[in-house]
Amino acid sequence: MQQSGKALDNYLTQEYLAPTSKRVRKALNLAYSIKVYKQYFNFASSHFMIFENGTREPLHGHNYRVMLKGEVPALSGDMVFDFLDIKPIVREVCDSLDHKLLIPKDNTQLKIYTDKKNFVIETPDESYFSIPQTDVLLLPILNTSAERIAVYICDEIRQKVKDRFGFSFNNLEVEVEETPGQSAVFVHKEL
Repeated sequence: MQQSGKALDNYLTQEYLAPTSKRVRKALNLAYSIKVYKQYFNFASSHFMIFENGTREPLHGHNYRVMLKGEVPALSGDMVFDFLDIKPIVREVCDSLDHKLLIPKDNTQLKIYTDKKNFVIETPDESYFSIPQTDVLLLPILNTSAERIAVYICDEIRQKVKDRFGFSFNNLEVEVEETPGQSAVFVHKEL
């Protein structure tokens, strides 16, 4: 009798209580999240912004820092996502940006072409940069604002997590800090 009582309790919990709590959590828009920030989630890069009127800011650099927050509506294995799995991915993305000139290849105001082993970049103000290709990272973004860099980093992390673990966060928030106390945040929400 004791065994069948436990079996009945398990059945009732699975059939009635657990689905109800999932429905309630979804209706209340409740979520679990992880927030990850490590000292080594950083990269030092140079860039310049191209403004709508065709002017540009001077070439300069930042010591960027990255923070991440991932949300899910329910836990799997009592976790949102394993910290040991997400940290190397964030670090890999940061390392790919480190010590590079970041150029927005989708910006229609820039002319970008190759000359031998260099990228040649011409801006609307007729500035001309010739930089070794190994020192440049052409990003699929419209400009190199912290906001656009956050979008790029978020997309890279999402794709790597999906490819390696078959996992997607419902919401993934990436914060990119240019200087202490000055950052941009992008939130990707799954539909």
